[in-house]
Amino acid sequence: MLFLLAAMLIVPTALTLSRVEHPGVLSMVSANPTPYGYTWSLLLFIVPVTVLGGWFAFRSDLPFPRRAFWRTLALLVPLGFVLDLVFGNAFFVFSNHHATLGIMVPAVGGALPVEEFVFYLSGFMAALLSYIWADEYWMSAYNVPDYRAQVCGIERIVRPHHPSVLFGIALIVAAAAYKRWFSDSPAGFPWYFTYLTLGALIPSAALFHTAKSFINWRAFSFTFFLMLLISLLWEVTLALPYGWWGFRPQAMIGVHIDAWYGLPIEEPLVWMAVSYATVIVYEVVKIWLALGDRAWQVLFGTGEA
Repeated sequence: MLFLLAAMLIVPTALTLSRVEHPGVLSMVSANPTPYGYTWSLLLFIVPVTVLGGWFAFRSDLPFPRRAFWRTLALLVPLGFVLDLVFGNAFFVFSNHHATLGIMVPAVGGALPVEEFVFYLSGFMAALLSYIWADEYWMSAYNVPDYRAQVCGIERIVRPHHPSVLFGIALIVAAAAYKRWFSDSPAGFPWYFTYLTLGALIPSAALFHTAKSFINWRAFSFTFFLMLLISLLWEVTLALPYGWWGFRPQAMIGVHIDAWYGLPIEEPLVWMAVSYATVIVYEVVKIWLALGDRAWQVLFGTGEA
């Protein structure tokens, strides 16, 4: 059902965008068209985090999800920070300095705006809190009421799915081949797509078998479409046209959505993958906590469930 709902949105959108053969170009009449635009735009995540976080803080009956919430953030946020600190200047460009506060954070290849790091923190929090709110309140009829009873019989959390590993490798090879022989920017390697595949797709496949029966799929669909809507509004209509950030062609596959200001195909994949990976990690952390002291051993099957 989730795939069907996504297809109902994605397929007609893709067909419509493909008909834009001569995309227009935004004409700037000012050297600073969006003063602190990137900074203010972070409210798209900060406001939902504030509202949902306030609700979550006052739910004294949810100590178990609260522990899982903080541990999930401790796992996911550093991945976003590492992406920027190590690969940010290799993947992205930030040409409109007037759109930020001007506070820079040292990184490999040059300093990056502090807004990037606020985005990763608030973005993961927004995705996670929206899922928790839907799971514990809006669609609570479909969640798992007792994790400690449900985890009985789990021998290990991580179950490598070798077809997914092979599929991920095949995707990277296909992306590299397309870039080399068919794209308009053959120089370089699709490192951004490779990072996404190795950091999200393959690890998620290793955790999916265990997490799938614990995920509240109705709550996940709410989070999925909410994050997709915010990302579409944020990146396509504001960030790219006004130069808040851009992408280095040599690190991309070379497939662009021209009607969306040349958006690389990797970005829509990020929008969809972030909710998926966030929810899976959150549910796995809850399983981990429910297993108690045995969890570390059970994680890789070195102990008995």
